[in-house]
Amino acid sequence: MAKQLKKWQGWLLFGGAMVIVFVLGLICSSLLERRAEVASIFNNRRIQMTDSIVSQNEKFAEDFPREYQSWAMTADTTFESKYNGSQEKDVLEEHPEMVILWNGYAFSKEYNTPRGHRHSVEDLLKILRTGSPGVDGQTDIQPGTCWTCKGPDVPRLMREQGTDKFYAAKWSDWGDQVMNTVGCSDCHDARTMELRPARPALYEAWARVGKDVRKASHNEMRSLVCAQCHTEYYFEKENGNYLHFPQERGLLCEDAEAHYDSIGFYDYINPLSKAKILKAQHPGYELFMQGIHGQRGVSCADCHMPYISEGGVKYTDHHIMSPLAHIDRTCQTCHRQDAETLRQNVYERQQKVYDFRKRVEKELAYAHIEAKFAWDKGATEAEMKEVLSDLRKGQWRWDYAVASHGAAFHAPQEVMRLLAGAMEYAKDARLQIARVVAKHGYTGTIPIPDISTRDKAAKYCGLDMAKLRQQKKQFLDTVVPKWVETARKNKRFITKPI
Repeated sequence: MAKQLKKWQGWLLFGGAMVIVFVLGLICSSLLERRAEVASIFNNRRIQMTDSIVSQNEKFAEDFPREYQSWAMTADTTFESKYNGSQEKDVLEEHPEMVILWNGYAFSKEYNTPRGHRHSVEDLLKILRTGSPGVDGQTDIQPGTCWTCKGPDVPRLMREQGTDKFYAAKWSDWGDQVMNTVGCSDCHDARTMELRPARPALYEAWARVGKDVRKASHNEMRSLVCAQCHTEYYFEKENGNYLHFPQERGLLCEDAEAHYDSIGFYDYINPLSKAKILKAQHPGYELFMQGIHGQRGVSCADCHMPYISEGGVKYTDHHIMSPLAHIDRTCQTCHRQDAETLRQNVYERQQKVYDFRKRVEKELAYAHIEAKFAWDKGATEAEMKEVLSDLRKGQWRWDYAVASHGAAFHAPQEVMRLLAGAMEYAKDARLQIARVVAKHGYTGTIPIPDISTRDKAAKYCGLDMAKLRQQKKQFLDTVVPKWVETARKNKRFITKPI
């Protein structure tokens, strides 16, 4: 016969079962409450949007206070890590060789580390790279395309004016229009809040390889809304500066290079070396996809916009910033090491990249300077052909490796591969230059000017920094206020954006 339970054991089992039932009930109640609260937010919106694009970010604040308040914190610039952070830093001062590399291109004037999305319009207006229309005889040389990723006014303008006309206009033509910084309608359909990239260039790039962005999974969308801007691109010069993502052949650096070579494209000619240079923009998505996180299906939002649980609601933190700011909500959701160990893991990878990067920059800068010396000694185009090819290839790999800021961690192995290639091309260029100048009777060491600071490098390149800064100040003091006043009259923004 089966052994009967004692009376107290029966009561113990009964009590345990009741506790389990009670706990399960609480869990179910919590889940239902959370689901109800989330459903309530979306089904009972106080402000019903009838348009997919709503430029004024403040209009979303009442219905989505948590997301809006965290987004507003992108104005904060206090976070700083060993490399980069939220603070604006003068990259050309830290890497003056870059003035030489970008000589002949607007980036040689000024290049800063990026701040949060709330500063996107302000930072574009104040940077020395943008035109100074009507100031000291300067002409507005930048196209309207330069505004593309600066805020939800852009997709609105593309729809109202036509995408091609938006790109083909002058940069200054949209100065009184783009007032609202990167925000809600850049990534969401305002009517449903579904994730939806707002830039046509991404859809066009996918269509060229037979894919449809609209059919991407939700997890893919959590990266694609970033990829619509954080990507390599160029302006089709003969097509009204139409924006083009060169992804036809793939997402590798060499794939984009092959596309550019096939159409004879270059961004500018360096006046020192006369090399036709490709300027990488910020291929963050492409390089991220070469790293272990991208390959394992981790999305951009997983690390840069981690979830927060508050009350009965789990929402996405829109304070987009470095994952190192909240390791407990980013790295430690997958990795079990302590926060300091994980932080040092990141720094270790970054330092190896940045140390080698500096050596490559110096080698490339010297090659440009020595190429000028060769031209001055009477070098012919035939003699310099291989040098110019090496400079184009080497600088492209270096630029692609460093332009996206986060690549030193996103894909450190890929970045080191590219920098190694850049170093090889730079050294070969210098070797070829030595042979060329020797043919013209010079066998000594080619003199290198003092380019140890940004201003010294700029002076060597013929840049009048004092004049450029004065022109920019005059532009900010006279032109920008008129743009803001016009936008205010046309009710383009709710609170003053600049």
